[in-house]
Amino acid sequence: MASTLENFIHSLDLRALPRVLQIQSGIYCQGSVYEMFGNECSMSTGEVIKVIGFKINKLIASICGNNEVSQFSDKVELPLNFPGLYKIVADKTPYVSIEEIARKVSIGPTRFSHPCFYSAKDIKLANFTIKHDEKITFKSVEEVHGTMAVNCVVVRYNQSYFFTLPFSQEGEFYECEDDQIYTLKEIAEWKIPKCRNRIVKLSNTLHMWDTSNPLPENFDGCLILMPVYEVQAVMKSRKDIVHILSDLDVEVKDVTDCYDTSSFLQPLSLEDIFERTSKEFPMVAEIMEGPSGSQKPYNLLSTGKEIVIYKKYQAARVLASEMRSDASKKHYLIPMSYKGKFKRRPREFPTAYDLEIARSEKEHLHVVATKAFTSPHKELFSVSVGDQFLVQQCQTSEVLYEGRKKLIDVLACEQIISDSYKKVLLPMYMEGGFVEVIHDKKQYHLSEICKEFHLPFNVKVSVRDLSIEKDVLAAVPGLQFEEEITDSYLLISSASSPVESWEIPVYRLNMLVHLLSKNVQTVVPPVTRTTVEEVSEEEYYMLRRYENQTLHPPPRPPKKPT
Repeated sequence: MASTLENFIHSLDLRALPRVLQIQSGIYCQGSVYEMFGNECSMSTGEVIKVIGFKINKLIASICGNNEVSQFSDKVELPLNFPGLYKIVADKTPYVSIEEIARKVSIGPTRFSHPCFYSAKDIKLANFTIKHDEKITFKSVEEVHGTMAVNCVVVRYNQSYFFTLPFSQEGEFYECEDDQIYTLKEIAEWKIPKCRNRIVKLSNTLHMWDTSNPLPENFDGCLILMPVYEVQAVMKSRKDIVHILSDLDVEVKDVTDCYDTSSFLQPLSLEDIFERTSKEFPMVAEIMEGPSGSQKPYNLLSTGKEIVIYKKYQAARVLASEMRSDASKKHYLIPMSYKGKFKRRPREFPTAYDLEIARSEKEHLHVVATKAFTSPHKELFSVSVGDQFLVQQCQTSEVLYEGRKKLIDVLACEQIISDSYKKVLLPMYMEGGFVEVIHDKKQYHLSEICKEFHLPFNVKVSVRDLSIEKDVLAAVPGLQFEEEITDSYLLISSASSPVESWEIPVYRLNMLVHLLSKNVQTVVPPVTRTTVEEVSEEEYYMLRRYENQTLHPPPRPPKKPT
């Protein structure tokens, strides 16, 4: 039975992909030519395409009040990279079964796809009862004894209880409130249920308002987001990926059951390649859809080019940012293979507690006070602007407070007075300001800094990496190394002229390939070129927020005694 392309997408379960569609009628009939993302593509009535995926391409937003859209509200088109951070307004319309949730909401292993719901009534399981209004986290979907079910967890008194709910479980399930903030792209990719709109509230903007902004000036209300999908498909007559917007006036028919899907090319993402076993490498692939960007090696990865993929692995990178206060500062991922050298630059510390975190056994931390502080206790030191200190260690000290002695945490330091030193104690809760005095003139490689010092750490390039054609770090006046991360990479080279190899990131590069049944001429990759990767504000935000979830932030500085 024929349906519009939009209705087909709304009814489609992602787990059912790929699907083969036949064009029935619409703007494509009689062999019309349609311009798709700069590529002319002729599709006649009866043409067959294989749909390999779909994603939200853009959002149609309506301004709403009291979580309801006004019939007089103007609709504006928002790109997925539209700036701002947003909070999700919980959907008040209930889901009537676990199956409906599983088909309409993203559930899976990724950090965004663990939705939370609560039931309006108690749910009695074999050895467990889920209380009404209790928060249920949906973790994954799997088949259990021939029945599709969702793996769930509830937390009671810091104790986790795991169980499964079958698709057949009915009831009234409501979305839980979500206190996280998201970019518009994150919401589009993970937080808009199928066949439903999503209401979001602007939490804060990332950029100043200007006349090109489609939203009203100083807008801080709610938006109803309606997605427009982009279908990714393969045609027999082409070796690249075809993109079709879901709101096109075209009718299609699902003919998957009577068509051989293997007769089409099989596009693979970098994530698909990375999931292959190590024994399957090296392999030869042809690029079906290359990444955008002028930086090497991305400018070499054009559609139709053949590449050799030698291996997959995890590699360390240092996340660094320019030392500037404006919003236009750039962010970089620097590989440990970077051959340039760095000199230290002064660090700034807002509290005495930050001095304690930064101090090391290797050298005394020498700082100058940039902000005055008057101690409320005569046993502790009052700081003036310009005072210089050598930081020693953390300890406890007795102070007199309201006539009673009290133990508090303090930072032992030596105040530098001309050629002499005076032992002083600074309260750990002190909110002051300090800047580091650098005596070390040594030049360091990246690996030495990571080994010998605590991050964050301020540097500037003193010797650029001569193996890089254009070392972008050399022109930066100052860099802050923020943290060391581990990420997934593939090692590739050109199949036609394998004179050098490149590391490409698996999760930050949008690229599709199909494998070729060709033998790799040599299994030993050529010399690997160092690449400093510039990351966008959004990618930086994602890396800082999620890559090191296993690392706990340092405890908050102790509060001033009350």
